[in-house]
Amino acid sequence: MQTEPDQTADTSSSSADQRPLDGIKVLELAQWVAGPSSAGLLGDWGADIIKVEAPRGDPQRSMYAAVGIDKPLPNPSFAQDNRGKRAIVVDLQTDEGKATFERLLAKTDIFITNLRLDALERLRLDPTSVRERHPHLVIASQTGYGPVGPAREIPGYDIGAFVSRTGLARTNSPVGQPPINLRGAIGDHMTGMTTAAGILAALHQRTATGDGVIVETSLFQTGLYSVSWDLSTQLTFGRLSRMRDRTIHDGPLVNSYRAADDRWFYLIGIEMARHFPGVCAAIEQPDLAEDERFKKASSMRANSPELIAILDAAFAAQPLDYWAERFEENDVWWAPCQTMAEVAEDPQAHALESFIVTEDNSFDGEETIRTIASPVRFDGKVFQPRRPVPSLGEHTDEVLAELDGE
Repeated sequence: MQTEPDQTADTSSSSADQRPLDGIKVLELAQWVAGPSSAGLLGDWGADIIKVEAPRGDPQRSMYAAVGIDKPLPNPSFAQDNRGKRAIVVDLQTDEGKATFERLLAKTDIFITNLRLDALERLRLDPTSVRERHPHLVIASQTGYGPVGPAREIPGYDIGAFVSRTGLARTNSPVGQPPINLRGAIGDHMTGMTTAAGILAALHQRTATGDGVIVETSLFQTGLYSVSWDLSTQLTFGRLSRMRDRTIHDGPLVNSYRAADDRWFYLIGIEMARHFPGVCAAIEQPDLAEDERFKKASSMRANSPELIAILDAAFAAQPLDYWAERFEENDVWWAPCQTMAEVAEDPQAHALESFIVTEDNSFDGEETIRTIASPVRFDGKVFQPRRPVPSLGEHTDEVLAELDGE
């Protein structure tokens, strides 16, 4: 059931701030990243998100303490996925807490959880049980490895379920090198976006049928889809070429190079015949385009180390700004390998309004920080958070009063 917008629960009453999910109510029983990020996206797009936490709070709130930092600091990781929500504390180990949660489920449209299935089953909050009691709900259940199979109950942070078990870590490591370790929460956020997409499809189905839908996603299956080019090749041919050191990479025009000022960049000349002449012109070696070693894709691949050595020497002679001009003059496709500090100043990111000001009530002192905008624009708009990042239990009284008043 889609509820009418409640102006006591939604700080936006202006028609200038209309959003696609205005009027939709979401109940979040999730922690860390994947589940909260799904709800956070829906909140950016207008839904009223009620974040339910145990008395101890989402462990993401205290991630710095977990690594030994005991002084109060802003928590940008928590803020990123929890801005704009209303936070309440409900103790689901008590009868009163369970009753309150049931009342909340009855008044919501979407229920998002990433708790392990055995824990949900003990609370009778697993998707099947909840659907029996609340058939109108779209229920989004995130797990590490999926709702069925031998790995059903294995804990699944993204480094395990998304990066390691899917083959991503090994496949993206050169032969003889240790598996790579991606930076934190990449798999979580991809799963969060996947879940948000599934929820929107389920909402559309509910509009047509009137019945709720169970949406199931996992870090593992999202990871499998993310590596699907390689995995489908493995399934088809029974083997897959391994990553190679950049100096002997099979694709010299899709490779990283270092300029004289120690700044790295990628050439992205996937169409060799189209892009190679421009690269040759940029480095002022036009005869390379007619060199028999590099004239065809097959010969270029066979002689890849030689061409990479030539390009390495050329690019090492000038700083990146010089090459940026040369690439533009010769229609060379490329991209800088930026540091996070450089990304924070990237004019394209700023043109897209990618960094949004966020009030943070979760930190003592109520600071203002910047977080990253939703990656979706609607009619060219970038939505700002309607509410600050909530402190633990900040809206408990407010939400319970709304329940009592209905």
